Amino acid sequence: MFYVLSKVFWFFATPSNFLCVLALAGVGLTRIKRLRGLSTGLAALAVLGLLAAGLSPLANWIILPLEDRFPVFQDDGRPVDGVVVLGGAVQAEESFGRDQLMINEAGERAIALADLARRYPSARIVFSGGGGTLLADEAPEADALERFLGTLGVAPGRVLFENRSRTTAENAILTRRMIEPKPGERWLLVTSAWHMPRAVGCVRQAGFPVTAYPVDFRTRGRSDLWRSFTFASEGLRRLDTATREWAGLVGYRLAGRTDALFPGPR
Repeated sequence: MFYVLSKVFWFFATPSNFLCVLALAGVGLTRIKRLRGLSTGLAALAVLGLLAAGLSPLANWIILPLEDRFPVFQDDGRPVDGVVVLGGAVQAEESFGRDQLMINEAGERAIALADLARRYPSARIVFSGGGGTLLADEAPEADALERFLGTLGVAPGRVLFENRSRTTAENAILTRRMIEPKPGERWLLVTSAWHMPRAVGCVRQAGFPVTAYPVDFRTRGRSDLWRSFTFASEGLRRLDTATREWAGLVGYRLAGRTDALFPGPR
């Protein structure tokens, strides 16, 4: 139920969708004579909102605290027993449809998997990613990556695949059950930098301490605080990503799925 409600809520709460609905409401109300003033105001507000959200640095202001929460991983020479890579990078349906590995803008997660498998040849590598849609029964990401793993230069059998998880919380729970980490082991957690706080919170709540390995940064750093966007679609996409993540942090904490409201390094 939590999964379904979160999907439905976010469909309407996504900034780009909300502003579009606002514009449609403004257009629709023009049919009611006494509400034409309100309809004009709503339509104008929606257009101004789309322009401001899409072209201003607003998206960077919202995503930067998420990306800066965990530092970039620095190899300190300590042994690494395992690596967990979260899904969200592989386009499973397209990969099977075109018979080749297809990744999206979070593709650094897959690149990191291949790189870490090479750098730590004795470490266990796990990829966790099932289907994540509400209305369609999509192929799991893990199945697609397993089929095309050779594209990344990783030998078959080198990676364990968890293909049932639909959410970050399920990533954490199902992966822990699969690998049964032992006390004292050091595991790296790979996911997008903006997603790392919620991911770490879920894994900790599942009783599985990890070291963050953030990838897929969308900004260059604090120098982007005042950097605007050339295309409104770029700003809106980043704003959708950032606001969804903040909403996820609040929702997960209220549901008891993370160990803190804004998990950070320990």
